[in-house]
Amino acid sequence: MKILICANEDILMTALEFRLRKVGFQAVRAADAADALRKIRTHVPDMLVTDIYLGEDSGIDMVKKIRMELNSSIPIILISSMEDDLAILEGIDAGANDFITKPFKPTELVLRIKRIFQDEGLFRSILKSLPVRR
Repeated sequence: MKILICANEDILMTALEFRLRKVGFQAVRAADAADALRKIRTHVPDMLVTDIYLGEDSGIDMVKKIRMELNSSIPIILISSMEDDLAILEGIDAGANDFITKPFKPTELVLRIKRIFQDEGLFRSILKSLPVRR
């Protein structure tokens, strides 16, 4: 599974990349929102993990573009600071699947990623088991 990570803190990116690779995911870095959108179009990752605040760009705006312009259902986890309740709600309303607040343990993020992939798999298996209506 390929996971695109986008954050403006190099230390955070390095830690996430290390942890994701350690548990068997392929981690791809994006320098900013524009780079992330470009990589979603070309590399088609299985998930995006992004900070809400990306310097000039907003992770929430990126979620909106992914959902509206790219018409993509890629799972998205937002990273935010603890004081960002309104931003978290706005991100979920924009189409993010989950969020995690800083500071967090990388293991917690890995568990959230696995849960989303399990939920996606369960959803697909339910759809396959439904009778086809004509």
